[in-house]
Amino acid sequence: MMHTFEREPISGLILVHIWVDEKYKFKMMLDTGASFTTFDLNPLYFADYPLGNIVGTEMVETASGKMEVNIIKTGAITAFGHTVRGMKVQMYDFLKHGIISDYDGLLGLDFFENTEFRINMKKQTIEVFR
Repeated sequence: MMHTFEREPISGLILVHIWVDEKYKFKMMLDTGASFTTFDLNPLYFADYPLGNIVGTEMVETASGKMEVNIIKTGAITAFGHTVRGMKVQMYDFLKHGIISDYDGLLGLDFFENTEFRINMKKQTIEVFR
């Protein structure tokens, strides 16, 4: 099924509205250069998302440098008509690391694991095939 998307006016990045655990809605940026989906801790906290489901930590390298991030396991993440159950995602405090963003995080390539997907930038559409 084909889904349309918005683009951030200044940067042109693809904006994605996702659902976590079929209850929490977040506004993310689709980052095809990111291996892993990453959430800002603050929107999760303000959405009253249960933050106690940390399953580990990991050292990652970002544009801001190396940092330790928490890994949490979600029940399900849904976007573009595609749902991934039991997905592990990174979470850290963007503000604490000097990152100010209008978005709740990045939807990375791990979301598209075991799928085929096509992005049409001219038509601003994305299709995800299982």
